[in-house]
Amino acid sequence: MAVLKNVQFSRLIKAEGRLREFNFRKSNGIAGPVYHVDVGDDRGNRYYLTLLPVEEIWTVQEKNLPPWIQEAVPQFNPAIQEQEA
Repeated sequence: MAVLKNVQFSRLIKAEGRLREFNFRKSNGIAGPVYHVDVGDDRGNRYYLTLLPVEEIWTVQEKNLPPWIQEAVPQFNPAIQEQEA
């Protein structure tokens, strides 16, 4: 039986002119690995994102995200690669 490592980490990523804490959690399912990301806005609302690997690049599946999250998305893949190295 294979042992699957539970991966959870947080990164401070600059979005909308300030640092925001993005929380990453990796799940290993039947279809393969998936990252779930959550982040809060200034009003305390939480946003939940799903990242799937597409041609070895972690890609956000949600559409119509607030602009400040879209601004941070290019920094997700390097953060994940750094954590998995």
